[in-house]
Amino acid sequence: MSDDRQTTAAAPDAAAPARTAPGRVRKGRVRYGRWVRPALGATAGLLSGALALTVAELAAAAVTGPEAGPVTAVGGAVVDRTPAWLKDFAIRTFGDDDKLVLRLGILALLALAAAALGLSALRRRGAGAAGVLLFGAVGAAAAVGRPDTGGTGALPSVVGAAAGAGALYLLAGRLAPTRGAHTAGGGAPEGGPQPGTSGERTPFDRRGFVLAATGTAAATAGAGLLARALTASDTARAAASREAVALPAPASKAPPLPPGADLRLPGMKPFITPNDAFYRVDTALTVPRPDAGAWRLRLHGLGVTRPLTLDFRELLERPLIERDITLTCVSNQVGGPYVGTARWLGVPLAELLREAGVRPPSRGGPADQLVSRSVDGMTLGTPVETVMDGRDALLAVGMNGEPLPFDHGFPVRMVVPGLYGYVSACKWLTELELTTFDAYDAYWVRRDWAAEAPVKTQSRIDTPKPLASLEAGTVAVGGVAWAQHTGIDRVEVRVDDGPWHAARLAAEDSADTWRQWAWRWNATPGSHRLEVRATDRDGRVQTAERVGTLPDGATGRHSVVVDVT
Repeated sequence: MSDDRQTTAAAPDAAAPARTAPGRVRKGRVRYGRWVRPALGATAGLLSGALALTVAELAAAAVTGPEAGPVTAVGGAVVDRTPAWLKDFAIRTFGDDDKLVLRLGILALLALAAAALGLSALRRRGAGAAGVLLFGAVGAAAAVGRPDTGGTGALPSVVGAAAGAGALYLLAGRLAPTRGAHTAGGGAPEGGPQPGTSGERTPFDRRGFVLAATGTAAATAGAGLLARALTASDTARAAASREAVALPAPASKAPPLPPGADLRLPGMKPFITPNDAFYRVDTALTVPRPDAGAWRLRLHGLGVTRPLTLDFRELLERPLIERDITLTCVSNQVGGPYVGTARWLGVPLAELLREAGVRPPSRGGPADQLVSRSVDGMTLGTPVETVMDGRDALLAVGMNGEPLPFDHGFPVRMVVPGLYGYVSACKWLTELELTTFDAYDAYWVRRDWAAEAPVKTQSRIDTPKPLASLEAGTVAVGGVAWAQHTGIDRVEVRVDDGPWHAARLAAEDSADTWRQWAWRWNATPGSHRLEVRATDRDGRVQTAERVGTLPDGATGRHSVVVDVT
């Protein structure tokens, strides 16, 4: 009897399900539902967000232009609302990569938001899809608020958001828990529990999710490729427009560079900055690429008795002048890189204003500000008196012997020597309006920069570089100094706060360009600090007072520390 009981206890019950295997399945399902399903929910959000962005970019490329794409539109809105000190920090920290950093930051935030919406859609599909639509509304509002997108600017974000919301609703549906679907151990009536499951829910429709996710990824890739193809086509047309431009010979050529103007000292920048090395500072996340054939310039406003509208061909038919001019960005820190010299070709701006009947304030003209507008909506305000005081202010069409590069304002930009670029160097120019400083604040003035900004006297050490290791003996020290439209009269260098020593000045090209300098230093072993200062032609000595770039340009003296062995 005892043996029978033991045997009966040990024998498996044929009617009962196996305990070990189902127990493992249930345990596995706990882990599966806890980790995998939320991860796939986040993936669904990311896939939907990617589809929304690529469809929006496709719509922008096909209908409105890349500037209406959500990333560009939102990025532009962010730039417009960023405090001046933060813009200056971004330029100082990231240089020409500041726009790339902004784009990557926006994409990272969108990715986090998309993943969060995917997780929320696991509980409420409608709420997740509505969240995507809300982000689309933000992009649409940003695009409508941009001056360069037109009335259809909201369309790309709306279309993209609809596609993304639909994709998330579909994917989240495939992740919804199902009762008794695809369990082992035999079938059951539709809608009823499987044998041995007691009505337990299975995680989700795995096969359906994989198919839906694959379809979403394929649609994203296809939209992205098509958008890229359309953008490449537009870029090719713009490039062909530029390549078709034949710049006429100037009526007034720039004089040859004087012998000795470029010292060609190792480690120093060349006197003329190549186009691909010229600094670029602007707010355009997407570089405008206007068609020269469709370009127009409108000149109008206060005191204009003969308004003008010119196309590019008419502008090129006017007498052009060629001049070497140094440009400086107001965001240039002491010793910074945002300064360069190019040979510009263009129409004298003062002559164009006089033709329109404009008089400077000193001659009774009612307008004291010339507002220039770019195709991307940027506005700059320039003193009319300065533009018409005899300096070579230009509507430039050429740079270093070729049509303006797109990065530097093709087809037409302003160049006014002696003023920081944010009040004088409007790129992608399309409109000139005469007004007053009291009546209108241009873009940067509304952001706390000064309304009028003459370039300050500055100098820079280019060689040796900071923290350089040098050998004792004669060391060539050199760099550049500038005081555009005034000219540099003297440059001095000192070591370790010792006496000032006069540097040798290179030959002067003109008062509107920088001037190279060099000094031979008898270096002794140890750590040393080299400091430079310049004196302009009006006798103003570069101040030692260190001030940041806001509101009208940095001051202070550049110095480098080197180690001599």
